[in-house]
Amino acid sequence: MPFTPFHFGPGAVIHAMAPKQVSFLAFCAANVMVDVEPLYFMITRHDRLHQFFHTYIGATLVALATLLLFLGCRAFARRFWLPNLFEWQGLQLKQVAFGAIIGTYSHIVFDSIMHMDITPFAPFSDINPLLRIVSLSTLHWICFGAGVVALFILVVRKLINDEITASR
Repeated sequence: MPFTPFHFGPGAVIHAMAPKQVSFLAFCAANVMVDVEPLYFMITRHDRLHQFFHTYIGATLVALATLLLFLGCRAFARRFWLPNLFEWQGLQLKQVAFGAIIGTYSHIVFDSIMHMDITPFAPFSDINPLLRIVSLSTLHWICFGAGVVALFILVVRKLINDEITASR
């Protein structure tokens, strides 16, 4: 079953360490877009849930689609009103590109560890060298722990910024 939020922890920690370089919003959007594929195959009752978009070629196309979607929404927002939730309209193209690329590729890495039906290097190879490299529970704890570390970094950064602001 697609459960994308586990993927968000590592993205959150990457964004927390480099907020001006990586868009967490693009990271999350790209992850959700990748997981539309298994959702579709679940609904249509296919045996193999993780297919083209769970390869590095497919993930690259999803990252590109995320970037194009961002550009399209930004162009639309210039002409018509769109809510600027999470300040998305101020994101730089580089931030969105890095977030989308890191989001899709990390998604393939994590899903390659846990799902037997992934062939991340297709059409060049059917080998999945990451399958079960760590246990499923370890993988989930790593993703959860990364989210906790991200929250810690963000809280510390906020406290430091508030202290600096208060001392001025």
